[in-house]
This record gives sequence, C-alpha cells and structure tokens, in this order.
Amino acid sequence: MAAADHSTLRHLHLVTINLFFYLVCHSSLASNVHGGGFSVQLIRRNSPNSPFYNHNKAPSRSLYRRFRHLMEPSNPKTPQSEVRRDYDGEHLMKLSIGTPPVDIYGVADTGSTLIWTQCEPCLDCYKQKNPKFDPRKSSTYRSLTCGAQECNLLIDSGSNSCSSPDDHKALCNYSYSYVDGAATRGVLAKETIIMKSTSGEPVSVKNILIGCGHNNTGETFLENQMGVVGLGTGNMSFISQIGPGLGGKRFSYCLVPPHANPTATSKMSFGNGSEVLGEGVVSTPLISTLDKTAYHVTIAGMSVGDKFVPFNSSETNAVLKGNTILDSGTPNTYLPQQFYDPLVAELKKQIPRAPIEIADPTFGTLVCYNTATNLKGPTLTVHFEGGANLQLTPTQTFFQHQEFKNFCFAMQNSSYVTNDDFVLYGNYVQSNFLIGFDLDRRLVSFKPTDCTNTSAAIPTPFFYFSTYLLNLLPIYGYIDIARPGEKSKVENPRNEVQALTRVQRNK
Repeated sequence: MAAADHSTLRHLHLVTINLFFYLVCHSSLASNVHGGGFSVQLIRRNSPNSPFYNHNKAPSRSLYRRFRHLMEPSNPKTPQSEVRRDYDGEHLMKLSIGTPPVDIYGVADTGSTLIWTQCEPCLDCYKQKNPKFDPRKSSTYRSLTCGAQECNLLIDSGSNSCSSPDDHKALCNYSYSYVDGAATRGVLAKETIIMKSTSGEPVSVKNILIGCGHNNTGETFLENQMGVVGLGTGNMSFISQIGPGLGGKRFSYCLVPPHANPTATSKMSFGNGSEVLGEGVVSTPLISTLDKTAYHVTIAGMSVGDKFVPFNSSETNAVLKGNTILDSGTPNTYLPQQFYDPLVAELKKQIPRAPIEIADPTFGTLVCYNTATNLKGPTLTVHFEGGANLQLTPTQTFFQHQEFKNFCFAMQNSSYVTNDDFVLYGNYVQSNFLIGFDLDRRLVSFKPTDCTNTSAAIPTPFFYFSTYLLNLLPIYGYIDIARPGEKSKVENPRNEVQALTRVQRNK
C-alpha cells in the first residue's frame, strides 16, 4: 500500500472510531433503566458512600482515559443501592419501598427467592432497630388476592393459604421458612421499589412482588436485618422480576473479604454490562434441578496445597452433578462429612500450629488456631466442573471468631445441620472474586479481583469494548494504544436438596 493511501486509511479509521465512541457514549447517556443494566453498591457496616472516581481530578489526555471518564460509571440513570456487611457476615442490600419511600436493609441472598420485609402491624416479629414498613401509609402498595395469577408463583417458592385460585376476595397469605428455623408469614403484594442512580437521582421499578411479613421469627436475624432480598433462580426473585427489562437475567457481584477495612466497598451489577469477562475468567455450568430457588454447580474436589481431596472418595461412584449451592446469604461454607473429614485432616497436616476446636452454637465444631493475625497458608484450590479452578487464600478460608478472637476455618461439617450430601458455598470463600450469574446462558463465571478496589470490581461497557478494540487495532498497525499498565497485544442431576440457612424449606 502506498504511503498516501495508508495515511488516508489511517485517518478514516480514526474518524470511524471517534464517531463510534461518540454514538456509544451519547446513546448510553440518553438511555433509561429499560433494556440497560444497573449496579448495586456493596458497603461494609458503618461505611460511607464513596464516589467511584475523583470528579476534581484533571482528565487525562490519553484516548483510553478520556473515554473511560465518559463511560464510567454507567449512565446517569443506572440504579444503585447500598449493601453493607453486617456483624454476622451477611451483606445487607438497601432498597427503598413504597410511596413515600421507606428505606429497608435486607440480606442479599442468592440461596432464596422471596423478597420480603417486616411490616406493620407486626404481630410476632424479631427485634428490629429501624422502623418497620407500614403498607397503610404507602399509596402504591397493593395486596394480592388468591385470584391473582402471581399468587400461584408461591408454589415454587413457599406456600399460600388459598383454598381456591379463583377467590378474588381472600388475601394471598404466604408462608416461607428456612432450614435454620427462621420463617416469615404475611401477605403477598405489589409495590414500588426505588434505588438511587449513579447521578443521585431516584429510579423507580413498579409492581415488584414482595412479601409483607407480619409474623417473622428466627434467632439468626439480627436487629439491622429488615428482611431478605431473594436473588435466586425462582420466578419471584429480584433478578427474575427485573431481568427482562435490563437486557437479560444476569447479575454479578464482588464481595469484600471479612478482614477488609470497614470502609471498603464493592459493587453488585444487574443486566447488560454485568457480564464477567477478560483475562483470568473461568466458568462453570449451572445445573438444573428440582430445586427452583438456588444456583447449583458441581465441585469435583479441593486441593490443599498440591494434595487433591476428591468430593467422593469412592472411585466407583461418579461425582453427583449439582452437588454445590452458591449462597451469598450464608457466610461459612458447609461440606458433607465424607468430604469435610479428609479435607480438614490434610489442612491440619500442612499448618505448623496446633489446632483447637471450638463448639459454636451456630456453626457447630470449628477448627481454629490461637493467633492474633491470620494464617499464612496453605492455599486451597476449588475444582469446579468445566475446568474452573479457584485458588483461595487464608483471607477467604479463615475468619476471626467474634467471641474468642481466634482464626477459624470457614468451612464446617454440614451434618451438624442436615444429612444432605451437598456443599453450601458461602460468602467468605466468594470474596475477592467478581462472580457473574447468567440465568439465560446457564453459566457462572469467576474472576479473581480485589473487591476493595471499587473501580476494579465494576464491569463496564467501556471495559469490554476497549479490551476488544485495544487488542484489535495494533494488529492492523493504525493505532498503538495499550491500557494503563498493560501491553497491547458428573452424573444425574440432583433431584431435591435443602440449603442450610437462607434457602427456604417448602411447607
């Protein structure tokens, strides 16, 4: 190609690229929540809201930084809400419900489906520090009757008191319980849920199905917890209700580790733009089971250092597909005894300290170490189906016991609670991974991420496009741009299962 032709083509590509960025940015800024995506801020307890970037910082002259400034955070109409880690390791997601809006903090829970909050009048409720939601004061609250089509959705999520599905006078009363004994009972209703956008403006989502709990019990609920935001796979979950309007039923989150600074924040994103992509991403398929609430995947085993411990020690039996539930609503991980015992035995061999056992009324017997600081090893590797191998450091596998101040192994024997042979994969071991759930593609993706770094934990449209563009253009030689710091360049499905704490048990 002649020099003049090369220069002309080079400028043509530059014009095309700038035009593309202009259209992308302006169409993004003009869009609304329908068909787009939104992010939910995960904030540890007592954390202030922090901006995603410094507005007073002088913009960079580089192409990457200039367009990143335009594209991050997502468009001004993208809804967000606070989520903070509570005393017991739960992540509390802030939503405002009703008109006028009332703020609630519910446990963000991938292991259950129902969205519910304590409501007035509360006939038998656990202690709650903040005022309860009073549906009588909301102009947008609508109780559902037995004749409402939505009342039948409780068949997959709990139970209702309706004797006839054609009764349009009797209220659709629900009963929803958890394996740990906690339960909520009340009225199924439709209500407006409000979140703040990235610009600070409110964004309303109307006619969301919620449970208005008038009778709620459970020793596991703390006074800061005003209910549960079910993020599971059922039709009544938060993601199932809002997903179709956001471009798909998918979301991702990045949970800060339990030992992080209390002011550390992370992000939860929904819909378009929440995909987990890029270098280091591994994925495993979601397994369909008769359990319509939780995310089932398959674990083949774990390695302690270089020593592999299989999920099933019998060589004649294949690993059961769907043997693991990913549950953000449970801090610790629970393993069946035949898996737990050899894993802990190998762990003890590789830690040059004498372990102590603590009988905890909540978790059962804990394997702990008398140390004021966390251990330095070993690394545990979780082997998921499909070749997804996740390396866990002691930051993710040990937690400090609040009462005894020892550091304890964050995995327990599930036989303390249930006889089911499955793994409940809790939120401690999920921390410092950007984890994406795609219900449409039936896939879960993991990417090692510093979740205390807010910008690193947010999937953005610009990141996806720039990753593609900056790798593609140097091939043609027209623009040589690199991102900062980088160079250019199992058998039958499981039929029934019960989770341990936040997964409900049908009645």
